[in-house]
Amino acid sequence: MNPRRQKRLLAVSSIVLLVAAAAWMMLSALSENIDHFYTPSEIIDGKDGTLPKVGQRLRIGGMVVPGTVSRDQETLAVTFDLVDTGPAVTVSYTGILPDLFREGQGIVATGRLTDTNKIVADEVLAKHDEEYMPPELAEKLKGIKHVKPKNYGAGQ
Repeated sequence: MNPRRQKRLLAVSSIVLLVAAAAWMMLSALSENIDHFYTPSEIIDGKDGTLPKVGQRLRIGGMVVPGTVSRDQETLAVTFDLVDTGPAVTVSYTGILPDLFREGQGIVATGRLTDTNKIVADEVLAKHDEEYMPPELAEKLKGIKHVKPKNYGAGQ
C-alpha cells in the first residue's frame, strides 16, 4: 500500500476511534443521570420485566394515600404512601411541600430507591388543577377509579 494512503487511513481511523470513544463516554455519563418514570405498581412488580435497582434515580407518580402523611414536628421531614392501582410505596421527603400537596392528591416525586418499596425524594410536585396529570400516569390510570388496595391498612 502506498505510504500516503497508509497515513490517510491511519488518520481517518484515529479520528473515527476518538469520535466513537467520546460518544460512548457521553452516553454512559448521560445514562447515569436519566430519571425513569415509574408508578408504585411498576416499582413493586417491575416494568417491562425488570425491577428498578436499589440506589437508582427515578420519578414516581401516584396518589397520596389518605391517613399516611406523617410529619416530623422538629424538622421538615415528611413520609407518605403513594399508590396507583396496586401496592403502595413509601416516600420520604425533607423540605417544604408544594401548597397543593394533600392526601388523595396526585403527585410526582423525583428521588432514589432505597429499598424495594421505599423512596427518598429530592423533589415533590403536586398537580396544579383538577384536570392535570402526568401523561405516563394518566395512561396507567385511564378508566380506573381509585380504590384502596386490599393489602393496605391491614394494621391500622
